[in-house]
Amino acid sequence: MYKYYSKINQIPKGHASMNITKGCVICEGGAFRAVYGEGVLDALMENDINMECTIGVSAGALNGYNYVAGQIGRSARFNLYHRFDPNYIGGPKTLIHNKGIIGFDYAFGPNRIEPFDQIFFDRPSRRFVAVATNCLTGESCYFEKGKCEDIEKAIQASASLPFVSSMVEIQGIPCLDGGISNHIPIQWALNEGYLKIIVIRTQHKVYRKEDNEKMDSMIDLRYSKYPELRKSLKNMNKEYNYTCDFIDQLEKEGKIFVFSPSINDPVSRLEADVEKLGDWYFLGYNDTNRRMKECKEYLEK
Repeated sequence: MYKYYSKINQIPKGHASMNITKGCVICEGGAFRAVYGEGVLDALMENDINMECTIGVSAGALNGYNYVAGQIGRSARFNLYHRFDPNYIGGPKTLIHNKGIIGFDYAFGPNRIEPFDQIFFDRPSRRFVAVATNCLTGESCYFEKGKCEDIEKAIQASASLPFVSSMVEIQGIPCLDGGISNHIPIQWALNEGYLKIIVIRTQHKVYRKEDNEKMDSMIDLRYSKYPELRKSLKNMNKEYNYTCDFIDQLEKEGKIFVFSPSINDPVSRLEADVEKLGDWYFLGYNDTNRRMKECKEYLEK
């Protein structure tokens, strides 16, 4: 038996109500850093905040998938109980069948290792959008349930990390991780006309990325046939920093509400310490409950 989080039984369980809260929630990715966002979403569901639109990037799309299904604790159980299951993370089967480090066969479909409320997820009253990157144009693709021919495949594309994953074809488009082109799709939510927007970040609000020109030669070698993708990969950190500055400004103006880790000690993208992951989940859960009154006041004003 593989190791799992020692306090797994303390992860909340239950189901969200059918009540819908006007507005959009944006779920940042970050691989295992997104466990923080799982805690945030579980606390939101427990407090009957079920946003009418959910948009997620990479691991944030996986979190949003479970949020729209209304399943409290499902995302956390995947990453805190199954972190070392070779069928889910980093085993030979994931590399062979899923062309990457995540066993999507165990997250979706008939072989899924946790039950999924498909009927609740499919309700037309709530939107769900997964962001992926078009490898031909280097731009974002927004795949929406009910419109995309295979939303689970779109989530897989959204969470397919460059270099370690193969491209995923969606509706004839080769795609990779949504974070390449759009880490936090705040502009999309504004363009869609949402007046109430919750942003779930997985890094401390002061965090900014450094330019890493050392990666340029690797990018050129790995994606020599995809010039626009190469541009997006090289420009990714600069765009991320610009977006974070924009989010800070919108938050100061009271136009959006942001949840971000209250301590600046993040887990790594591929964190192997499951106890630290569990603490990161409960940081998100507790941060959210601590600020719940403030969040509800924002949504209601």
